[in-house]
Amino acid sequence: MAELRIGTCSWKYPSWRGLVYSAAQGINYLQEYAAHFNTVEVDQWFWSLFGDGDVRLPDPDDARAYRASVPDDFRFSIKVPDSITLTHLRSRNKAAPLISNPHFLSPTLFASFLAAIAPLRDALGPLMFQFEYLNRQKMPSQEAFQQVTHAFIRGLPRDYTYGVEIRNPNYLNDAFLDFLAGCGAVPVLLQGYYMPSVVALYERWRTRLSRFDTVVLRLHGPDRQGMEERSGNQWDRIIAPKDDELVAVAGIARELLAGGARVYINVNNHYEGSAPLTIARLQRLL
Repeated sequence: MAELRIGTCSWKYPSWRGLVYSAAQGINYLQEYAAHFNTVEVDQWFWSLFGDGDVRLPDPDDARAYRASVPDDFRFSIKVPDSITLTHLRSRNKAAPLISNPHFLSPTLFASFLAAIAPLRDALGPLMFQFEYLNRQKMPSQEAFQQVTHAFIRGLPRDYTYGVEIRNPNYLNDAFLDFLAGCGAVPVLLQGYYMPSVVALYERWRTRLSRFDTVVLRLHGPDRQGMEERSGNQWDRIIAPKDDELVAVAGIARELLAGGARVYINVNNHYEGSAPLTIARLQRLL
């Protein structure tokens, strides 16, 4: 069934006072947020792998509090913990030998993650597996990535929506869409950083993308650090308007909806300078 949900990437930004919130502090941010938007992307649980492999999963009490703060028709799209998607442990020393992550694509750890977020079960949108850029030391080929990820996702409970986002531009080809369809996952397309334009990808894949029941568009922009410097981390104004791009994104959403898809558009402050104001601009176009 066609459905459009537009929300922000995370939500606790005091500088949204007056745009979203009644005050900069002392409020239930999520409850006030949910009066304006029907979805949010949860990324706070993504950063989950620390030190020598220490894993920190969500606190069920937090999940319970989040669920109590939103109405029944609200949906959370959640970035799956990186303890599951990182092939190797992080290291500040780029010259150090790679150490394999023992939890990479672990069904056991993923089951523990699902148990931790169980209070959100009836309000879940896509669970998104975000993979970092994989050089050949971390993953020998696109085919190898797709084989191991396909086997993992096919073994997961089928009553969830799973999305896959990659950071390897060279993986974005027809074989990638075949892989998603084959394992029952949906595309998560990132607009920003060094990734190709989702507008260009859609033009290339229009027919094939229409076959997915859900598509996620994540609007991040190309220059995170630059936006933080220009904004001073005050996210209450448009700094880098992307007028033509937003027109194109609105057109993509309209076409996907006309084909019966569920469309999630997750907007980051770093995209134009203020996610709520970008969403207002998108809503006018739609």
